[in-house]
Amino acid sequence: MASKKFKLYTAGKDERPMVKIPAGEFLYGEDQEKGETKEFFIDQHHVTNAEYKVFVDATGHKDPQHWRGGTYPEGKEAHPVVEVNWSSATAYAEWAGKRLPTNEEWEKAARGTDGRTWPWGNDWDIDKCNVFSGDTSPIGKYSPAGNSPYGCWDMAGNAWEWIGGGSPSQLRAPLRGGDWLDGPDEAQAFHIRMHTPHRKNPFVGFRCASDTAAPIK
Repeated sequence: MASKKFKLYTAGKDERPMVKIPAGEFLYGEDQEKGETKEFFIDQHHVTNAEYKVFVDATGHKDPQHWRGGTYPEGKEAHPVVEVNWSSATAYAEWAGKRLPTNEEWEKAARGTDGRTWPWGNDWDIDKCNVFSGDTSPIGKYSPAGNSPYGCWDMAGNAWEWIGGGSPSQLRAPLRGGDWLDGPDEAQAFHIRMHTPHRKNPFVGFRCASDTAAPIK
């Protein structure tokens, strides 16, 4: 699977690479219950600092609080943008003409249809994701070895990802994927962490989904 070439798509004004997740059943949750999704598309990787800056510059949206002088820290253009809350992630998705993925969509994109524990399989391998480290890493650093079955990058570790599918409560919104700070349990593809949606943390980012997309030629 590591050498497989995945067809890429794009949607919305940010023109970021996306992968297609086919319609159909998959095994969902820790108990591997049967789930089902329609066809959808999901970003190949987290929204990066450089990509988020295009949104900030275009809309005047508030910078992540660790940015200085209207830009991200030097050398981190290809790292996931972090310190964005659920509302800011949603605002970016809406600006781009996309949305945040649902729990079911995110999990299917991360683990495929066979109920695997991590994106690459059932055997833990710390060399395939960014966990137990001191910071985020550039997107794609662990690709293709850490790819999901559909070719998504960093769906285990690096930065938690906000989930959509409706407005969260003021106290609880789901995060998926684990982060650089935690370990293998949090990086399991079925694991859900409930988090306060207005919080901005250095370990939380996001990626977007879309119902339609066009192939990148």
